[in-house]
Amino acid sequence: MTNSAQPPEAGRPVGPPAGPPTANAMRRALRRARDGVALDVAEAAVLLQARGADLDDLTASAARVRDAGLAAAGRPGVITYSKSVFIPLTRLCRDKCHYCTFVTVPGKLRREGHGMFMSPDEVLDVARRGAAMGCKEALITLGDKPEDRWPEARAWLEAEGYDDTLAYVRAISIRILEETGLLPHLNPGVMSWTDFQRLKPVAPSMGMMLETTATRLWSEPGQPHYGSPDKEPAVRLRVLEDAGRSSVPFTSGLLIGIGETYEERADALFALRRVARSYHGIQELIIQNFRAKPDTAMRGMPDAEIDDLVATIAVARHIMGPAGNIQAPPNLIAGEYERLIGAGIDDWGGVSPVTIDHVNPEKPWPRLDELAERSAAAGFTLAERLCVYPEFVTRGEPWLDPRLLPHVRALADPETGLARPGATAEGHPWQEPDEGYVAASGRTDLHRTIDTEGRTGDRRDDFDEVYGDWEALREQAAPGMVPSRIDGDVRSALKQAADDPTKLTDDEALALLHADGPALDALCSVADDIRKTVNGDDVTYIVTRNINFTNVCYTGCRFCAFAQRRTDADAYTLSLDQVADRAAQAWDVGAVEVCMQGGIHPDLPGTAYFDIARAVKERVPDMHVHAFSPMEVVNGATRTGLSIREWLSAAKEAGLGSIPGTAAEILDDEVRWILTKGKLPTATWIEVIKTAHELGIRSSSTMMYGHVDQPRHWLGHFRTLAAIQQETGGFTEFVTLPFIHTNAPVYLAGIARPGPTTRDNRAVTAMARVLLHPHIPNIQTSWVKLGQEGAAEMLRSGANDLGGTLMEETISRMAGSSYGSYRSVEDLVAIAEAAGRPARPRTTLYGEVPQERQRAAAASDGHLPELLPVLEP
Repeated sequence: MTNSAQPPEAGRPVGPPAGPPTANAMRRALRRARDGVALDVAEAAVLLQARGADLDDLTASAARVRDAGLAAAGRPGVITYSKSVFIPLTRLCRDKCHYCTFVTVPGKLRREGHGMFMSPDEVLDVARRGAAMGCKEALITLGDKPEDRWPEARAWLEAEGYDDTLAYVRAISIRILEETGLLPHLNPGVMSWTDFQRLKPVAPSMGMMLETTATRLWSEPGQPHYGSPDKEPAVRLRVLEDAGRSSVPFTSGLLIGIGETYEERADALFALRRVARSYHGIQELIIQNFRAKPDTAMRGMPDAEIDDLVATIAVARHIMGPAGNIQAPPNLIAGEYERLIGAGIDDWGGVSPVTIDHVNPEKPWPRLDELAERSAAAGFTLAERLCVYPEFVTRGEPWLDPRLLPHVRALADPETGLARPGATAEGHPWQEPDEGYVAASGRTDLHRTIDTEGRTGDRRDDFDEVYGDWEALREQAAPGMVPSRIDGDVRSALKQAADDPTKLTDDEALALLHADGPALDALCSVADDIRKTVNGDDVTYIVTRNINFTNVCYTGCRFCAFAQRRTDADAYTLSLDQVADRAAQAWDVGAVEVCMQGGIHPDLPGTAYFDIARAVKERVPDMHVHAFSPMEVVNGATRTGLSIREWLSAAKEAGLGSIPGTAAEILDDEVRWILTKGKLPTATWIEVIKTAHELGIRSSSTMMYGHVDQPRHWLGHFRTLAAIQQETGGFTEFVTLPFIHTNAPVYLAGIARPGPTTRDNRAVTAMARVLLHPHIPNIQTSWVKLGQEGAAEMLRSGANDLGGTLMEETISRMAGSSYGSYRSVEDLVAIAEAAGRPARPRTTLYGEVPQERQRAAAASDGHLPELLPVLEP
C-alpha cells in the first residue's frame, strides 16, 4: 500500500532523457495508439516526440478518441468555451517561479496606485461589466498565501477583517454571486482539505495547474520552481487528491517546455490520469505551452514549439481517454486553431470580452466570432459552457453545493448542462435556508424498524459512482488485504508489558499485536491485570440514548452502510421536535446522556448542530449532550465560516457537553483514503480533538479496525492517541470498533476483509489497555458489534466499560450487525456477570450517577417500553 498523497510513479526521478526514439519504437507506439491499446509511460514519452507524418498519424487517432467521447456525451462536433472575466484578486505570492510576470511586489503595486488586493468595489465593477457583456464566469486568480511572505498583505487582510487570503476569497465570491450572478471559478493555488470545505459552498469549480511532476525542477537551484514551496509536485498532487475527496469539479493541467524531459512530461500526464480515475473529479486538463517573458529569470529560454504542444495534446487525449476534456488557451497558440482541434482538444477555456489575460498580458484573447469561425473551419460548432463542466451540472450532488444550485440553474441548460442560450447573469441570494433546520422527512422510524423490517437494499443506487473508482481503489488496497506477519520476541515483550508497559518499544508492541495462542492468552492476562490495578473489578456502563438525526450524506465513506441519498428509500431526517422528544423519552427511563451524530446532510446549515443541542437542553436541561463527531464539527465550521475554535465555543454555549471521538477510523492516511473518499484527514481530526480539549470539551477516542488495515496501523493509532492525551488530558475513554462488513460498500466491492477475527479483537483490546496506560484509563468494548459473549471476552482482555444502553442504534445495524439496537440495564449487568465482575452505572465523564437517575433506570430497566424485540444473533 502506498501513500496516496503521491502515487508511487508520480514525481519519481526519471533520470536523464532517453534520447530520440528509434523508428521501431515510434511505429510500435503509434500502432498501439491507433488500436486503442493502453499506453505506458515509456510509450507516451516516445509519442511526445512524434513529428511530421508520425505526428499526423498520432493526432488522427487522438481526434477519433475525442470524437467518440463527444458523441457519448451527447454533443458531437461541439467545442466549448466559457465567457468570463479575469479577476486578479492579488498579484502578491509567496512563491518565486522563474517564468512568472503575474506576480509582483508590494512596492511596485503602491507605485502603480494599487492596493495589495483588489478591493470589493474593484472586483464587483469588473464582475458587473462582465455580466453586462454576457459573461457567466468570474475567474478569480491570485498568488499563493501572500500573507506568509509579505507583511503588507497580512496588514491589508487584518485591516479588512479577514483571517487569511482564503477568507477574503470566500467573502468576495459570495458578493459576486449575490450582486452579479457570475459563477466564481477559484484559482487560489495550493489548498488543504479544510480549505476545500470552506470554498466549495461559494464556487461551482476550482483549479490549480499541476504543471509538472519533475521534482528536480523544484528542488535544484536554478530550476524554474526552486524557492517556491507550493510548487513541490507531491504537494500539488495532494491538492488534486483533496479536491477529488471533496467532490470539487477541478481543473488542472501541464505547463510544457519549462525544462522537463519527455519522460517527466509523460509521468505528469499519468499522474493526472490516476487522480481522474480515482475520483472522477478532474473536469478538464489544460495543456499550456511555455512562453518566455521579459524581465524574468527564464527570459532567454525558447518558447515551447507548436509541434510540441500538438503532440502533448494528442498524447494527453490518448491517456485521458474519450471522457476527458482537453483544453488549450487560444491566445497562446499563434493562430494554429485547426491543428489543436485536430490534435484532440474539445475546449478553448475561458475567453473574455472585458478583461485581459493577466497571466499572459501580451497575448490578447481572440474575438468570439473569430473563435467560432476558426472552429467551424475545422468542422466544429462553438458552444458556451459554464465554469463548471456540463457533466457535473447534470450530476448535481455531491458535486454542487445546494447553496450554489440556484445560481447554476439560472444559467444552465437543464438538458445539456451547457450555458443556456440567452441566459444572463443576475444576482441571487446566497444564504442558508430561511427555515433553518430542515423538516422531518423519510423513514424516521428506522431506529425501530431496522430490527424488524431491516433495510430496503444492501447498497445505495449510486454505489458505482459515489465512492470513486473501485478498480483503482482495489489496486491501492491490495497490499493491506491480508495482514502481514512478523517475527518477534513475544516472551520478552510480554515481560516488558507486565513490568512497565510505558517502555514497550514499537518492535515489542508489534510482536504483541501479532500474538496468538498461548502468547495471546498471556497478553490478555497482562492487560487484565493492568485493568484491575487501574479500575478495580467494576464494569461500568451508561444509560444513554443514541439519536442519529439524519442518515442523508454524500461524503462517500466506503465503510459506511448508514449513509443514504435524500431520495433513497431508507433515507430520513428527524425534526428538532423529534430529537427533543427522544431525549425526553430517554430521560424518563433514567438516561443521563444522549449521543447524537448524523450524516453530512447538504441541506443542513452549519448552525443546525447548535439548534439540535439547544433543543435537547431546552427540553431536558440536565441531560448531558455528547454529540457531533470531528467530521460534523468541521462541516459546521466551514458552512458557517467560523474557525473550528469559534464553532466549538458556540456549540458549547448551545449546550454541547462532550464530543464523540468517532470519524477517526484509522489515524493513518495510508488506510484512511481507502476507507473514505471525502472524510477529514488525520491532521484535521487531531486539530478538532485538541481544540475541543483546550476549550474544556472532553471526548472519547475510537479505532475502527479489521478492514484494509494491518497491526502496524493499530500501533500508530495508539501512539497518536497516547500523545494527544499526554498533551491535553481530554480523552474520557478508548472505544474499540470492530469493522462490520456485511453491508459495507468497501467489502461489497471485494476490497476489505470480512471484519476482524476473534484473535484481532482480543489483541486490539489488550494492547489498547497496554499501550494507552496510564494515559487513558477506560477501555470500552462494543456489545453492538461483538454481542454478549464477545463483549464478555473483551472484559477479560483488558476492557472495563460496556458503553451504553443506546435505546436505539442505526449505524451498526445498517452495516449488518446482528446484535440489535439496545440493551437493558439487566442485559449489561448480565454481560459483566458473564465475565465474573460486578457492574455499576456511570456518567459521560465517568462520575457517579445521581440516585434519582439510578432509580428511574431501575424502574424501566433502562429502555423504552415502546421498543420492539431485538433480532437474535
